[in-house]
Amino acid sequence: MATARRLAASHISAQCAVNRPWPLFARPAAGWSARCNPSSRPKSFAARHFQSLAATPATVSNALHLASTRNYSTGRAEELDINLANFLPERIRNFSIIAHIDHGKSTLADRLLEITGTIRKDRTNKQVLDKLKVERERGITVKAQTVSMFHTYKGERYLLNLIDTPGHVDFSYEVSRSLSACQGALLLVDASQGIQAQTVANFYLAFGQDLEIVPILNKVDLPAADPERIAKQIETAFELPTDNILQISAKTGLGCDAILDRVIEAIPPPSKGDTTTPLRALLFDSWYDTYLGVICLFSILDGRLKKGDKVLSCHSDRKYDVLDVGIMHPEQRSTGVLFPGQVGYAILGMKSTSEAHIGDTFSLLGNKVEALPGFQPAKPMVFSGVFPVSADEFPKLNDSISKLAINDASVTVAKETSSSLGQGFRLGFLGTLHMDVFRQRLEQEYEANVICTAPTVPFKVTYKDGTVHHIRNPAEFPEGPMLTKVDNVEEPTINATILTPDAYLGPILELCNSRRGQETELTYIDDTRVMIKYVLPMTEVVTDFYDRLKSISSGFASFDYEEAGYVDADLVKLNVLLNSKPVDALASIQHRSSAETTARQTVAKLKDVLDRQLYEIVIQCAVGGKIMARETLAAMRKNVTAKCYGGDVTRKLKLLEKQKKGKARMKMVGNVEISQEAFLTMMKK
Repeated sequence: MATARRLAASHISAQCAVNRPWPLFARPAAGWSARCNPSSRPKSFAARHFQSLAATPATVSNALHLASTRNYSTGRAEELDINLANFLPERIRNFSIIAHIDHGKSTLADRLLEITGTIRKDRTNKQVLDKLKVERERGITVKAQTVSMFHTYKGERYLLNLIDTPGHVDFSYEVSRSLSACQGALLLVDASQGIQAQTVANFYLAFGQDLEIVPILNKVDLPAADPERIAKQIETAFELPTDNILQISAKTGLGCDAILDRVIEAIPPPSKGDTTTPLRALLFDSWYDTYLGVICLFSILDGRLKKGDKVLSCHSDRKYDVLDVGIMHPEQRSTGVLFPGQVGYAILGMKSTSEAHIGDTFSLLGNKVEALPGFQPAKPMVFSGVFPVSADEFPKLNDSISKLAINDASVTVAKETSSSLGQGFRLGFLGTLHMDVFRQRLEQEYEANVICTAPTVPFKVTYKDGTVHHIRNPAEFPEGPMLTKVDNVEEPTINATILTPDAYLGPILELCNSRRGQETELTYIDDTRVMIKYVLPMTEVVTDFYDRLKSISSGFASFDYEEAGYVDADLVKLNVLLNSKPVDALASIQHRSSAETTARQTVAKLKDVLDRQLYEIVIQCAVGGKIMARETLAAMRKNVTAKCYGGDVTRKLKLLEKQKKGKARMKMVGNVEISQEAFLTMMKK
């Protein structure tokens, strides 16, 4: 039976190849959206067959064959004879585009792909490298994408590997990993908005890795553009020469032709590796494909990686067969081999998503080499509990999170159990936007219905015996008798950088001071723009700080931060009680100065979202044994005296007393159930 199914699947894939009405590397009119969202693809018999098997050479070949029909490449790219052996390191350039969010990185990438003929020139080319549905909906890049292009300069063909990076601070780990595979970066600055907070942060990430930085002014065609003023900002802030700075419009294509020539001239080639030495390949990214399993992205430093090789992981000592090797052009295009200085994908037949360790070094089996330094693990700054809406969906959620985590190496995952919400996970993120995007991807790509608890930050509790405990969940915070054993409690802080027009300086300073901030620097970068630096507690930032900042500055202020260590703080655990029973999912850790205000807001909000019961519900917030705030939700009451039409008043009093005793018994045995809608409302700030 199994043999018959394999033959049928092979027959179907062969028929697809024979009857295909479009060229091998041409994109059909429909299908790109399905390609972007693997979970939404139609499950044909052949597709179900591929999905049910582990990756093998046969399934990889068939899946790549089908994938190539959903490709953006033009007829010109189809005719290209790609022989990567012709591209020595001196004819390779690995570079990235870095910028503040919404400064035009993805649009510029589209124009460069069109100029090199990697995709056809088409008005529908918008955010080609932003393949996730959440990226297209939000208009931001959350996942770094790699693409290989070919460009002729002074009669010689060059291989250009471009990495499009995110611009938001919450995805800085993606940027730092991407830059490790590059020798240069294009620093893109909006000619109307100027330098923003993430511009500064991403510049120093690239500068810290000793990359060649090429500044470019974008959106010079806008009426509000002021290229001369912004060029002076770049020269003042970064000490970069701006005499010959490129002025472009990525949307219209103005000046974009000169970028690739400048890349070849200004950015150095990768170090000259030797194809005769043992293989050393750095794994710097990975993702999960429905048909192919785990796909790894490598930067080749020495030796060569070819299809059919047997490789060894330095991190886990596991052995793998190389089932396929190629480049992203912009989709996966098999080349059979990768040489030193080149960047491309490899399919190793990994059976578990946890096997792809970002920063791992791979070598040929029998030629083990010294492991590369790898990457500093990402430090989560925000933690949240993620629980399935229904308890029987936990296995599905477990599988979905493990697959999505391979696509986002900065997320930490640990299982936890809540008395209110059941089994779930405690996930660590780099910020609140990162958390929100991860939740949205779970819902869109894996159709998971989840409840996310309020975000918290990691606290540090030092006990009198010298032991240190890191608190990631409010349920772990010491209270009652345990408080007598605590020496001190510390909270994380950040160095925040805010760039704003000076017209909004007063309200922004007031906002930072109200969040227990300490000003460290205030500098005018030009006549109208100010750079403010503050030390802020992370707990004050993870909720609504960014929204308030954008609101009071009419959207003109930008915000970036980096970790600044721990400081002592007077923190307390705020418990939420319903009829004297604690609800662990709603507990939080607050600074003592704001505990009472938060308690009053919580009980008032909870009173509005809870459903009334047949008995009275007492809603309280408490710190230790002290009640900080209280609200009472009245019981639904039946009019038991309706049948009494006159008579002695004692008849009515008797009926009311009987009803009162019944409600008292009901309150003793009844449990207050919080609906899923109420939980979701409470989790939203």
